[in-house]
Amino acid sequence: MGRNGHAANLLASAEVLSRAGIAFYPTDRGGDVTYHGPGQLVGYPIVDLREWKRDVGAYVRAVEQAIIDTLADYGISAGRIPKLTGVWVDDRKIAAIGVHISRWVTSHGFALNVSTDLSYFQYIVPCGLTKPVTSMAALGVPAGLHEVGQTLAAHFGRVFDCEMGELIHD
Repeated sequence: MGRNGHAANLLASAEVLSRAGIAFYPTDRGGDVTYHGPGQLVGYPIVDLREWKRDVGAYVRAVEQAIIDTLADYGISAGRIPKLTGVWVDDRKIAAIGVHISRWVTSHGFALNVSTDLSYFQYIVPCGLTKPVTSMAALGVPAGLHEVGQTLAAHFGRVFDCEMGELIHD
């Protein structure tokens, strides 16, 4: 749950979450409550906005654009909904964004639902919005996390005009 989160958007007790194998963590990022789990591509870019643009809104829109462009590569027409953060396919959220910026350096980031088990969203009101969520797999697009990650990294590099490298770890 982000620092702007509302406890009412966490729909399950600690006991119910524990039985479902879910750990709950408060965090210093913006936004409300979200879910991170298997099948999600989670990216926490660290960007010095003094070297790009000193504009938080432009940064969030640029992250959204990199995700929108990635989904287009897989034949998914995604976009924005005015006044709502994230990436949407019609009225269903496919990617959530919650950032923290300190001294113009970003942390936290985004979660793109690739093959996420969407049933976990029943325990929360994602981002405080009563809109449905979706995933690439739910839209009939089977794709691997690594492949989608490489595609998204390429778009991120293009949008932010930076060179991307790959860090491999176990």
